Amino acid sequence: MDRFTNIARRITDARAFEIGIIAIIINAILLGVGTSHTLERQYGTWIHLFYEVALGIFVLEALLKMFASSPRVFGYFRDGWNVFDFLVIVLALIPVTGQFATIARLVRLLRVLRLVSTIRELRLIVTALVHSIPSVGHVIMLMSIIVYIYAIIGYHLFSEHDPENWRNLGMSVLTLFNVITLEGWTVVMFKAMELHPLAWVYFVSFVVVGTFVIINLFIAIIINNLDEAKLERLRDIETPVSREELLRELRATQNALQKLEQRLRDD
Repeated sequence: MDRFTNIARRITDARAFEIGIIAIIINAILLGVGTSHTLERQYGTWIHLFYEVALGIFVLEALLKMFASSPRVFGYFRDGWNVFDFLVIVLALIPVTGQFATIARLVRLLRVLRLVSTIRELRLIVTALVHSIPSVGHVIMLMSIIVYIYAIIGYHLFSEHDPENWRNLGMSVLTLFNVITLEGWTVVMFKAMELHPLAWVYFVSFVVVGTFVIINLFIAIIINNLDEAKLERLRDIETPVSREELLRELRATQNALQKLEQRLRDD
């Protein structure tokens, strides 16, 4: 049993095992091809056949990883990516006919996300994004406060002259979100300047604070967590020193010290 477990572990750890990603990429392409009625009529049989082949590859991959985790089969589920892959497989088994047909078609899109769980670099980026959520939440809270303050100011300054963009607090917030995107915000600014020539101070200050400063904070947080995720990955792939290797290094150090001591005595 241990022999087969070791074989399964070597297979799943091998770089060549990731060649199965080709099937995932083709599956993702076929999901887009399936939206064409012409191609669906001509190659529908082959498309659906490959769906089943890709699902079979996913199932085989999961079984190999479970077998490699034996005798602790549930060790497979300790990895969040394995749990995600398993859920994709389970949901993919929903029948494509009857009342679940629409759900099954939508669930197929989850197979595209298998690209993320298969490519190590993408997993690293997603890990960094997940680790960034707490800090990003604080930045979003800060941004919300800034938008709220500017929205109230904008309502009191421009609501009578430009009710289309500032007629109430909700509309003022939406207008400011549009300003953050830097899409057509000068139109809103010039209209406000018809009433208040110095209104550009309001808009320019909000763009500087809301767009440049806050977005740079987002980028800094994500880059910092990406570096931490890389360090964590390096720690995970480091091979732990065995007891035999440690004893061997200690003996070599002891022998070197003895030789040095003998040389000092001879001198």
